[in-house]
Amino acid sequence: MKIILSPAKKMIVDTDNLAPLELPVYIDKTAEVLNWMKSKSKEELKAIWKCNDKIAEQNFNRLENMDLYNRLTPAVLAYEGIAFQYMAPSVFEIQQFEYLQNHLRILSAFYGILKPMDGVTPYRLEMQAKVGIGDAKNLYEYWGELLYRSVIDDSRIIINLASKEYSKCIEKYLTASKTFENLDATRKAGLWGLSMPRRYGGLNLPNAIFSMASEIIAAADAGFQNIWSLQSCIDTLYEFGSEEQRQKYIPRICAGETMSMDLTEPDAGSDLQRVMLKATQDEDGTWRLNGVKRFITNGDSDIHLVLARSEEGTKDGRGLSMFIYDKRDGGVTVRHIEHKLRTHGSPTCELVYKNAKAELCGNTRLGLIKYVMALMNGARLGIMAQAVGLSEAAYREAYAYALDRKQFGKSIIEFPAIAEIIALMRAKADASRSMLYETARFVDVYKALDDISKERKLTPEERQEFKKYSKLADAFTPMGKGMTTEYANQNAYDAIQVHGGSGFMKDYACERIYRDARITNIYEGTTQLQVVAAIRHVTTGTYLNQIREYQAIEYKPELEALKNKLAAMTEKYEKVVAKVTETKDNEYIDFQARRMVEAAAHCVFGYLLLQDANKDDSFRRSAEVYVNYGQAEIDKIESFINNFNREDLAYYKQQ
Repeated sequence: MKIILSPAKKMIVDTDNLAPLELPVYIDKTAEVLNWMKSKSKEELKAIWKCNDKIAEQNFNRLENMDLYNRLTPAVLAYEGIAFQYMAPSVFEIQQFEYLQNHLRILSAFYGILKPMDGVTPYRLEMQAKVGIGDAKNLYEYWGELLYRSVIDDSRIIINLASKEYSKCIEKYLTASKTFENLDATRKAGLWGLSMPRRYGGLNLPNAIFSMASEIIAAADAGFQNIWSLQSCIDTLYEFGSEEQRQKYIPRICAGETMSMDLTEPDAGSDLQRVMLKATQDEDGTWRLNGVKRFITNGDSDIHLVLARSEEGTKDGRGLSMFIYDKRDGGVTVRHIEHKLRTHGSPTCELVYKNAKAELCGNTRLGLIKYVMALMNGARLGIMAQAVGLSEAAYREAYAYALDRKQFGKSIIEFPAIAEIIALMRAKADASRSMLYETARFVDVYKALDDISKERKLTPEERQEFKKYSKLADAFTPMGKGMTTEYANQNAYDAIQVHGGSGFMKDYACERIYRDARITNIYEGTTQLQVVAAIRHVTTGTYLNQIREYQAIEYKPELEALKNKLAAMTEKYEKVVAKVTETKDNEYIDFQARRMVEAAAHCVFGYLLLQDANKDDSFRRSAEVYVNYGQAEIDKIESFINNFNREDLAYYKQQ
């Protein structure tokens, strides 16, 4: 337990009674504040202090001769405010001082945090004072989460006796204490900047490894994964920003600062062509942003990539550009934090931009056409990882419960109905993971070749490879995002079903997983939008060609029957695609698009699991279960398409 208390304006020097035990923990930062204050004129300090001439003169003289290390008074004796007077520390016994030292913390604009027996010297500075020290625009920003981290302990109990002004230093972080703990843990573990080159402080790891880490984090806390995974926004800045911007921002992300992608607006959800947040230039060339962004995950992040309308008079995507906003520059306020079904570990914000200073990323007019597409594909890969983590977490919760729960004298996993659910959950989680890693592999290959192209001209063979893997990444990302997030929701649903009535209660993790999973097939493009992005790869044969490559792999003899099932599934998929596309009816093709994409996915997911089983027999069970499931799903799709009358489309239209 900790008790927090505000300081008092009136202070004394008492070096005769008790000697301080130690210096304040943030004395180096205090020295930085002192140097900044000494750089100001008397008039400037008077404005900061908000006091009369007499008090300003007294404190200015005090400041000139201030010594942070000598003739110090224990903090609990130095302050003379009413709270300290009523505490009456001058009559304390040793045990009472020991109790205070362990439990009381004094918040200070000058010292940050003080234990009662820390040595201090008189000063004047209030937390709400408008100052600019280093990159910080105010003292709340300057001290940041340091005060919270100094106060919180294992008990997680804080008795707040501080004023509203000082309570803000702590309360902000109390509302999301676990998130800050997670941030601290991942920073200490070196899990930031994984995909960035070492020259910027990164680990230079491929996206496949990043996806594995992201999956593990999501399984533990899908909300926090939103914050951690959004560091991948830096990939877009690395790819399209200037070298100066790379040097400026990438090391900060590698050190653990956070990012967001500010795209959606109240009147522009998925239709990003309607974005109206305005970007204008000052006479000196500085860009300024004005407008509102909505549903911004991690909207209070350190660095933002912002889609804004830079070309006056335009109304479509050709007038949009990408900008970098640095929180240190100010100009953006969080107007509202959305009250969400779940993923509470990350804030989803409504942001107001008011003349916010920003930097252009890349070239004007390419914000939506080029940069956002790259940005969103990276985000979709992150959501695939989130979905895989949730699928795995749901399966583990269901499996553990089914083993432990006894009904009619035996574990419920022994009942065929439950056993089938558990087996299919395992298969969907494994299939989703295989799809995630395969997509990440495609991304890694084309991005590696893109990096090489910046150093030298690619050979004809390399250019062909770049084209191939760029196309495959473009095809597998929407399919993967669409299917893995649907499976995450299905696994979360089934986990609750296995738990029965207990699953509806907050006593078990499956209800949290269920709520966390629901957003995955909505944000960064709903499943319907993933189908829109994927369908052209159905009609142009991208998926079929890749399936043929999977077919050509040599498999173990014992997997031949499974391979034959997949070959039959592929044949059915090819036939239904031909049947739909030969109509040349775009409305009908759009109507059947989801079924064709799902059919392609069942074939792809099945072959990926077959490859896993070919390498490791432990995947055999999941491969068999998934292919049986995929077979049945393709049969349903085939039946629907073969028996559908195009004239019946009218029944599906809004009347």
